Amino acid sequence: MVKVGLTGGIGAGKSEVSRLLASYGAVIVDADKIAREVVEPGTPGLAAVVEEFGSGVLTPDGTLDRPQLGRIVFSDPEKLKALNAIVHPLVGARSAELEASAGPDAVVVHDVPLLTENGLAPLYDLVVVVDAAPQTQLDRLVQLRGMAEDEATSRMGAQATREQRLAVADLVIDNDGPLDALEPQVRAVWERLRSD
Repeated sequence: MVKVGLTGGIGAGKSEVSRLLASYGAVIVDADKIAREVVEPGTPGLAAVVEEFGSGVLTPDGTLDRPQLGRIVFSDPEKLKALNAIVHPLVGARSAELEASAGPDAVVVHDVPLLTENGLAPLYDLVVVVDAAPQTQLDRLVQLRGMAEDEATSRMGAQATREQRLAVADLVIDNDGPLDALEPQVRAVWERLRSD
């Protein structure tokens, strides 16, 4: 088994790289997806989030109001730290279960947005960073995701810098250009992962 950490700043295109790797045969362990699962209604994770932040972070149907929670935590580093202290251990446990169920010859790609911030690089055989210039990230968040510029800037500011991410990279995928330039790079990374 090859354990790969895949990361990149918000808007860098990590999700597209993850999708391509999955299409080639990688087993994807998506930390964001798991983070949503561990706070679904009825879970201990959601109960802990409500206890910490109050019922104002719930929608009328009892699900987590992600935009509201995002406004709270991305403007206050201490509140973000409190949220991470609840969610990260739950995500880690579920990720370990998924990895354990992959075959011995699998390439397991852990899609981890906060890999750099949480010092997780040593957990993987290789770290792949999807890189894009901060202006490219900002443009994608505003134009493609419809975020307000100040919210996008706040979220980018809550993450590691580009330089910090690149410092932990074993392989870098440059996603500053058009989508059709991405696939050949991801294919080359896949070939490298299969040969390790």
